[in-house]
Amino acid sequence: MRFIIEKSTLIPEPLVDKHDNNNLKRISDFDSIPRQTSNPSFEFSPELQATLYGKQLLLEELLFPIEVIHRHYQKGYIFYRKGIENLTCLRCGNTQLFGAFPCARCKQTFTYCRKCINMGRVSECTPLVSWGGPAPEVEIPTAPLVWKGKLSDGQQVASSELIKAVKSDSQLLIWAVCGAGKTEILFEGMETALLLGKRVCITTPRTDVVIELAPRIKAAFPGVEVIALYGGSEDRMKTAPITLATTHQLLRFYRAFDMVIIDEVDAFPYSVEPMLQHAVNQARKEISSTIYLTATPNQQWQKEVTSGKRKAVTIPARYHRHSLPVPRLVWCGNWEKRVKKQKLPENVVQWIKYHLSIGKQAFLFVPKIDYLEQIVDMLQKYDSRIEGVHAEDSNRKEKVAKFRKGEIPILVTTTILERGVTVPNIDVAVLGAEDAIFTESALVQISGRVGRSTEYPSGEILFFHYGRTREMLKAIKHIEAMNKEALKRGLIEKPILVEK
Repeated sequence: MRFIIEKSTLIPEPLVDKHDNNNLKRISDFDSIPRQTSNPSFEFSPELQATLYGKQLLLEELLFPIEVIHRHYQKGYIFYRKGIENLTCLRCGNTQLFGAFPCARCKQTFTYCRKCINMGRVSECTPLVSWGGPAPEVEIPTAPLVWKGKLSDGQQVASSELIKAVKSDSQLLIWAVCGAGKTEILFEGMETALLLGKRVCITTPRTDVVIELAPRIKAAFPGVEVIALYGGSEDRMKTAPITLATTHQLLRFYRAFDMVIIDEVDAFPYSVEPMLQHAVNQARKEISSTIYLTATPNQQWQKEVTSGKRKAVTIPARYHRHSLPVPRLVWCGNWEKRVKKQKLPENVVQWIKYHLSIGKQAFLFVPKIDYLEQIVDMLQKYDSRIEGVHAEDSNRKEKVAKFRKGEIPILVTTTILERGVTVPNIDVAVLGAEDAIFTESALVQISGRVGRSTEYPSGEILFFHYGRTREMLKAIKHIEAMNKEALKRGLIEKPILVEK
């Protein structure tokens, strides 16, 4: 859309007199975009407020007449920003990936951002529209948290540090082992934020985690509105005191949250995608608290924690006070060569048969989809209920749900399930643990699937390999170091010995 500026007011093309058409410009062509002074007596639209508060949306995303939008702009309740400025997309931060497109309205070729095109096209003639009026009024119960569980000693230390970070609008890394109960650690800090009138966002790279977290957060805070945002979510145009969102969805937010919790901060794609890091940074208010959650911080962050440059609290033990099961290395020979011949290493076959015979569920992680499909075909000869899942599997959610219900005895998977899926009593094996895809972080996360419940705090983790790697050894050392620290701090009773 094109605009003119008249008397320090930006006017959109549909509302411009015909004799002024020659003065129309793309929004990116103006040196600056005038912002209007807020008129406190203006009767604004609550619906528009609810749609736009804390957001940066495209005009085509707003289901309101342009006259209504412009009237709110004139009264200082809406402000515009350029979508692209100096070859930088202001929504996603992209500075390299652009395309060109001839615009019939502007009658010239414009540049658009290809990086965030899936969220709607941002171009040189695209304004980003945000709310400049008062925040929606929200009623928060005097005691919003109804969860009555008891935190472990390690969880309580982290929760107390989290409350301090919320009150001081500072950053905090919570480095907690898989199964430490990170969600419960958040509850008291979130309640503190809500009672201070703050808006809370929990964001994670993966849709699965958002969907799984939503009912747990709603159950803990039943008197507070909670929305869940991911691709296809019905909550997309809503705002609420508590927002759960994939990191991609935060591209639509602008200075919205007083408290941002980034779960699985080390996970793909957030850990390697500057666009998603830009989205999170832009979604939080300039004065806000940022909480990072992970079981496997990268090496740089670990060094910063050790040197005291990064504020962190470590939880080296699970809430049930049992030590973390430690993986065992098992040589299986040239397994790839055998798979190509439609065979599996004998010790892997025996491991599968044993679990089928005792009725204990298990994950078998493999490095590539091609191998997965061949291995599933071979294993279904032993039990037709065995299934495989990977990122491109359209039935992935249904299979995971069946596995949780105990309907699938062995689930063969790629690293797509290294996080997030919790089943009470399972064992885990990795076939081809020497593959480059199995980093220290991935192997620690995979190992974290085992022994998570109080009823079944132990289990077996095997790394079937055709040669030990540094990543395998680092993963084992990482887990053993956590157990050692937990024992030193009195957070676990005694190491668990798994029968071999």
